[in-house]
Amino acid sequence: MAKKQKKLDDISKKFGEERQKALDDALKIIEKDFGKGAIMKLGERAEQKVQVMSSGSLALDIALGAGGYPKGRIIEIYGPESSGKTTVALHAVAQAQKEGGIAAFIDAEHALDPAYAQALGVNIDELLLSQPDSGEQGLEIAGKLIDSGAVDLVVVDSVAALVPRAEIDGDIGDSHVGLQARMMSQAMRKLSASINKTKTIAIFINQLREKVGVMFGNPETTPGGRALKFYSSVRLDVRGNTQIKGSGDKKDQNVGKETKIKVVKNKVAPPFKEAFVEIMYGEGISRTGELVKIASDLGIIQKAGAWFSYNGEKIGQGSENAKKYLAENPEVFDEIDEKVRVHFGLIEAPEEADKADVAKDQEQASENSQADELVLDLDTEIEIEE
Repeated sequence: MAKKQKKLDDISKKFGEERQKALDDALKIIEKDFGKGAIMKLGERAEQKVQVMSSGSLALDIALGAGGYPKGRIIEIYGPESSGKTTVALHAVAQAQKEGGIAAFIDAEHALDPAYAQALGVNIDELLLSQPDSGEQGLEIAGKLIDSGAVDLVVVDSVAALVPRAEIDGDIGDSHVGLQARMMSQAMRKLSASINKTKTIAIFINQLREKVGVMFGNPETTPGGRALKFYSSVRLDVRGNTQIKGSGDKKDQNVGKETKIKVVKNKVAPPFKEAFVEIMYGEGISRTGELVKIASDLGIIQKAGAWFSYNGEKIGQGSENAKKYLAENPEVFDEIDEKVRVHFGLIEAPEEADKADVAKDQEQASENSQADELVLDLDTEIEIEE
């Protein structure tokens, strides 16, 4: 019985070795044909943590879970008219430029306001802008920019305005069933791999439509077919809520609106979180406003009555004065912002980050030392041979 079991073990071992050899040969052929890194074990990947770029809004970064928009992924931002979709996208453009990246804006609606974009912090002198004549042209331009690997962010505004060339050339009233959906489906198949490879963030802004004859359930849908829904790693539903009244001389005027951004799909963190931001007319998302609210809820900024204080120092009576103080003191703003991000795990605490940097430096120094020893050994061998 023992001999029979040993024989079975030997056969199994030999079979396992043959399978491993066949796998190794297949991997070598794949790497030879398609290049190094075409296939690898998941644990061997150098970067397992998702790289992100801040959305430009602290509240939205928290709702996204990972700390911002994931790089190399497709993002869809949709909602009703005048809900703040383009504003949210322009804040991402400003953030990309702030981090030293290059951003492009495909303005299919031909409605981008340069003055408003500049007010939101966008450097319009550096922003790449295209106003395509057709949907195919707009998507081809986006594809070429992504393939270059030099662009960090591409915004398409909007999917609904990407009109197929056949529809433009035809007459008004002609039926073009599924034409835009087929165009978007083909574009997603072509762009998705390139977007992931180049680590470009692609933001598609979309409008809302209503299905006819829906008695039960949500009648709302987005144009362009289902492809964008499937290929998107993050989908944001942007809805304007209550109007914000001004103070002082503007107490009877609407100076902004509170906007709810719901993460309806998220492949990099738990979905369905919500962010409430204040979009001020002519200014965009109030970064000081959201910081005061979130930091107060966490106790980082202390509130006693109408007074707000930080580190025992009063920073303003009422939220408006607290916002003004943070706007005038960017170093305090950055300090509080960092504490909030550390609390939600969006970034490492400064001490932990320093330890990680030291460990990385030590590892690099060890690798350099080993490389130097190897070179020295080779030099010694060459001298001996001579």
